[in-house]
Amino acid sequence: MKTTYPISSLLHQKNSALWSIAPEATVFDAIKLMAEKNIGALLVLSGERLAGVFTERDYTRKIALQGKSSRDTRVAEVMTGNVVTVSPDDFVEDGMRLMTEHRVRHLPVVEGTKVIGIISIGDLVNWIISTQSAEIEQLEQYIAGGVTA
Repeated sequence: MKTTYPISSLLHQKNSALWSIAPEATVFDAIKLMAEKNIGALLVLSGERLAGVFTERDYTRKIALQGKSSRDTRVAEVMTGNVVTVSPDDFVEDGMRLMTEHRVRHLPVVEGTKVIGIISIGDLVNWIISTQSAEIEQLEQYIAGGVTA
């Protein structure tokens, strides 16, 4: 399977909206925003600096299961602070490997010190399915004589 496409190719196909929250915000505000936008993770930005990522997993494991209040707990207290990132020049395969190794479902895409996007495991799966479909179609056309080499 050919996965030597850069992450930047995947980003160009995605909605460019980046949803973030401040570390000082409440967890309630974070989950409310996630529900409104139908997303599973938020970038936690302190100014323009990536401070962490807050995910549904953070909520369930660090709030719900520990009996904390989402209205009284700050995002900074429960976010994932040691964030694994990728650059736009890394390959889709690199993103898949990092997600598997670190058991994460979201990777911020960082260029220098600036966050330019976020990719999810679903984004990677959809990208691979669409590129495989395109390659299969090209091969079928080639076999049928529709494409000259």
